[in-house]
Amino acid sequence: MSDETTSTELATVTRVETAADRTGTADIGELADLAPAAAAALNLLADAIKRGRADHESVVQALKAAKVDEAFAAVLDAAADSVMATVEDPYDFDDRLTYDNLCGAASDVRRVFHWI
Repeated sequence: MSDETTSTELATVTRVETAADRTGTADIGELADLAPAAAAALNLLADAIKRGRADHESVVQALKAAKVDEAFAAVLDAAADSVMATVEDPYDFDDRLTYDNLCGAASDVRRVFHWI
């Protein structure tokens, strides 16, 4: 008889390798760890669905309840505001385009969560 048993855990994290570790971007500070950590958390949820450990509807509802869309959109909105706060000419096409794209992406993130 085998002593092996099937785990009922969603995941076991033994080590987290960040993008800063892999790419040498540690010089940008804690942001080098925060963004990859957020991505890793979402990837764990995706993996749980793929392996049949979590129901996709439950994961989507949990993401909605946690307001992941608002958090992600808030990052994009803050980036857009930062672009406009640092420009000399608010009518400069390139700066304005970056601002508009970030605002549009934030809006799209909110819209996606509205429809799922």
